[in-house]
Amino acid sequence: MLKTHTCGELNRRRVGNRVTLAGWVDRRRDHGGLIFVDLRDRSGIVQVVFNPQVAKVVHDLATELRSEFVVRVSGEVALRPKGTENPKLPTGEIEVIAGEITILNRSKTPPFYINEEVEVEENLRLKYRYLDLRRPAMQQRIILRHRIVKFIRDFFNAEGFLEIETPILIKSTPEGARDYLVPSRVYPGKFYALPQSPQQLKQLLMVAGFEKYFQIARCFRDEDTRADRQPEFTQIDLEMSFVEAEDITNLVERLMISLAKTVRPDMKLVEPFPRLTYAEAMERFGSDKPDFRFGLEIRDISDIAAASKFGVFCSAVSDGGKVKGICAPGCGAYTRGQLEELNRLAQSLGAGGLVTIALGSAPGDLGDLQMEMVKSVAARYLTIEQVKAIAQKMNARMGDLMLIVAGKGNLVDEVLGELRLHMGRQLKLIDPNSLSFAFVLDFPLVERDKKTGGWKPVVHPFTMPKEEDLPLLESAPDRVRSKSYDIVCNGYEIGGGSIRIHTRDLQKRVFAARGYIDEDIEELFGHMLEAFEYGAPPHGGIALGLDRLIMLLAGAETIREVIAFPKNQNAADLTFNAPSPVTWEQLDELHLKLHDEYHPVPEDR
Repeated sequence: MLKTHTCGELNRRRVGNRVTLAGWVDRRRDHGGLIFVDLRDRSGIVQVVFNPQVAKVVHDLATELRSEFVVRVSGEVALRPKGTENPKLPTGEIEVIAGEITILNRSKTPPFYINEEVEVEENLRLKYRYLDLRRPAMQQRIILRHRIVKFIRDFFNAEGFLEIETPILIKSTPEGARDYLVPSRVYPGKFYALPQSPQQLKQLLMVAGFEKYFQIARCFRDEDTRADRQPEFTQIDLEMSFVEAEDITNLVERLMISLAKTVRPDMKLVEPFPRLTYAEAMERFGSDKPDFRFGLEIRDISDIAAASKFGVFCSAVSDGGKVKGICAPGCGAYTRGQLEELNRLAQSLGAGGLVTIALGSAPGDLGDLQMEMVKSVAARYLTIEQVKAIAQKMNARMGDLMLIVAGKGNLVDEVLGELRLHMGRQLKLIDPNSLSFAFVLDFPLVERDKKTGGWKPVVHPFTMPKEEDLPLLESAPDRVRSKSYDIVCNGYEIGGGSIRIHTRDLQKRVFAARGYIDEDIEELFGHMLEAFEYGAPPHGGIALGLDRLIMLLAGAETIREVIAFPKNQNAADLTFNAPSPVTWEQLDELHLKLHDEYHPVPEDR
């Protein structure tokens, strides 16, 4: 190799050793007679000293060095002079006295600083991602990713799982998102699809008798762009035979606890992980991925509201809706402007408005509350006993502010769920140094598709319904719960799974309940139904979002910060300028013709 040691491994035990290093110039400082260069490689930084009295030719060449030059340096490790040590660096006690140098490559001035953690516009970072990845913070995140993936592989190997790769080119079947399609040159007019997940493949591996499978799987979904989505992503995919839901959630809990304690022992971790149903999560937190790092739980006050004389409350309850709220501690002195801002937020989320009740502006005993201390548009329609009853349900005290929404139950929950997160952030109730995992269970089997009006699966079409809800499958499919489970952390969904259907008859019945006719079922899923006829075992599994999990463990803001070469928020690859046009010859080979507006026809064709 071109070097005998890495920069970061040098220390006082190497004093007197002759070493050869290779890396990038992080900084160069010319102190008259001496030139100091901070040399950087993946392992860290070490100071190299160029002294004309030791090697004049080498010193003269060092005057040409600039940031990001790639160099090879040989010299002797020495202790730094007393008083010049750098305690911020692991190598801060020593330096290398250069005796030789070779400039391996020169560098233009980078478009942003590599050696300083300064704010850089994200699209510029993505265009020059190979430079962005040199920055220490990015290097540490990618190294953390490697450590996490290695830990996961070791964990599942110890648990008796087999890592099995599955195909990237598969059949297009409806699984929730749009497929990325790949035209076939050999079969004109036919297409492969890139897998949204290895869902069907891992179930077929259970039919094949492997019993415990896992994979660090690449997945592809052609979804509308969102702030924290990628068209291609990585998931920890696993499947097990002869298990129930609790076996899988317990396994995943052990994985997450072991992983967090290994790679982030500095972060607080609550264990065991709470478990709650989907219905309970929506009722208490207004979200199917609740953040447990703070309180502000949603409380139902419909019974008290219905007995009041406030028309907004009464009409909501009489129309079959709900009146619910949260308590913002210590916010009773909010100004009119602050209250109007909260009202606008509630309206932007779909609520007709937000009712606020301030219990005075200073702490005190709730028993001393008088009506003149209550500030609210609803105050004239409520008795002091009703205000106190609402406050007791919300665990409110004097000086607190109650935020109340009335309307349809699901809308009320969703609006208050967002308001809860907003107040949690605004009041700084969220501990950034904690990991709060939980399992959310028993999701609905299906939900209405807003575009088509038909039924679509909440998880995926192979999810097992709960046995006690099967009589409702044809008459009220939206009331059927499934044997499903998500794992959430800090307000993010980081994984979802279920027990699967493993018999042909039940799988066909579920497809029919969603409106599929027999011909469509056979065309799209006939291969799965046939497999279930050859002794398919009961099985289940889960897929964990690796990118999102690493983001949380790294304390990063987005998943793009933990992926080496991500797409931007518009699903564009700025490093390679993809997607990009292709030639007419390539299109001809694939038997494709594009609209002229996208691909104008050349004059010579």
